[in-house]
Amino acid sequence: MADYTEQLIEVAGTRLQMRKGGSGAPVLVLHGAGGHPGWQRYHRELSQRFTVYAPSHPGYDQSTRPGWLNTMNDMAHFYRQAMEELGLVPVHLMGFSMGGWLAAEIAAMCPPYLKSLVLVDAAGIKPEVGDIAEILMVSQDVVKKLRFYDPTQVPDYEALVNRQLTPEEEAVQWRNREMTSRLCWKPYFHNPALPAYLRGVKTPTLIVWGKQDAIVPLNCGELYHRALTNSTLHVIERCGHSPALEKPQEFMNTVTEFLARHT
Repeated sequence: MADYTEQLIEVAGTRLQMRKGGSGAPVLVLHGAGGHPGWQRYHRELSQRFTVYAPSHPGYDQSTRPGWLNTMNDMAHFYRQAMEELGLVPVHLMGFSMGGWLAAEIAAMCPPYLKSLVLVDAAGIKPEVGDIAEILMVSQDVVKKLRFYDPTQVPDYEALVNRQLTPEEEAVQWRNREMTSRLCWKPYFHNPALPAYLRGVKTPTLIVWGKQDAIVPLNCGELYHRALTNSTLHVIERCGHSPALEKPQEFMNTVTEFLARHT
């Protein structure tokens, strides 16, 4: 039997595809630019201690996009409303890559709504050293090569990352990429005002980064650490942009230890 449910729910005026599993304090997990990856190992392990809410953002996968939602700030306002309607406040908020940027915007918008914040290789801040890689105008094969330091470290790499997509899945992937372009194109994957927004946010924050991230450079993690006064930066060696997949044990040990301290 599946250890989670998946359904379309009406929330904040939008049809939202939601995966939910576990019991305990709520953890809201925000996916990256490619859309929801499905119920992964880290969802399963988190759901052993928490109630995990893992939505597809408006405009991604089967979720609809309200006409007013065009920017990352709009998306943050949507989730503020959604958290209120779903009764998740206060919540542990976790975001991966673009979802990390979204989580940071939410934290800046309504700090009292959060018990804690986990940012994983998050976009959102323009690096001072290096650049955020181009991922929208290149093939998915190029993105896959950028994503991992060493794909052989990824358990079930072929099934999780490298399998042949069905025509329906490819259509969803193109739709997701279109939505990401709408949200992240200009300025490219960052908000120039975000460091200022984060000033004074005292939410306990864990920043996790793959040291060899070739998509969002480690310098962005250092800048998040500088902006968030109550933050810890944990750097994972020999790891790229997706530590939850490439170094799953170290990632989960770090995250669960942090969440346990703030539950």
